[in-house]
Amino acid sequence: MIVGVLALQGDFREHIAATNSCGHSAVEIRTAEDLEKIDALILPGGESTTIIQLSELFDLYAPIRTKIAKGLPVYGSCAGMILLADRIVDGKEGQKTFGGINMTVRRNAFGRQVDSFESDLKFNGHSLHAVFIRAPWVEEVGEGVQVLSEAAGHAVAVRQGNLLATSFHPELTSDMAVHEYFFEEICKGR
Repeated sequence: MIVGVLALQGDFREHIAATNSCGHSAVEIRTAEDLEKIDALILPGGESTTIIQLSELFDLYAPIRTKIAKGLPVYGSCAGMILLADRIVDGKEGQKTFGGINMTVRRNAFGRQVDSFESDLKFNGHSLHAVFIRAPWVEEVGEGVQVLSEAAGHAVAVRQGNLLATSFHPELTSDMAVHEYFFEEICKGR
């Protein structure tokens, strides 16, 4: 399977390493043409408004939205969770997303950079160590959204169909449970 990692800003290199360690080929996505070569897409952590602005600048915004709507498996971590949300609380005025998951996400819900933390949690029945950096949380899920993990009373990992989102950064740890879940459960058959 060829997995694209949006490589405009953020921690895309870490997702590429995680993808490769799970036995899949990872490629950097910087153009709409790059999207045509992939079986799945990862939206990395970073700064959500910057990623959207750069996706528009590089003519990737509409093609990514179209691929999501057509069922491309997509995983978003942290900023990627915001980018997959249909609704945002505390976003910048007029902030866009790629959308796809019927949820409302609160941007920087756990606080500023200095409030970043690590925590042990359960993800789909698997114990893992999670890294939260200026992380969002899910305020509300709509119909069709499955909560896979919670922290501080809020959903921090969700799935809807071919879309997976976490507010934490599994790519910054050695535990590949989230990536393996994406590849084995969401991308199966690709």
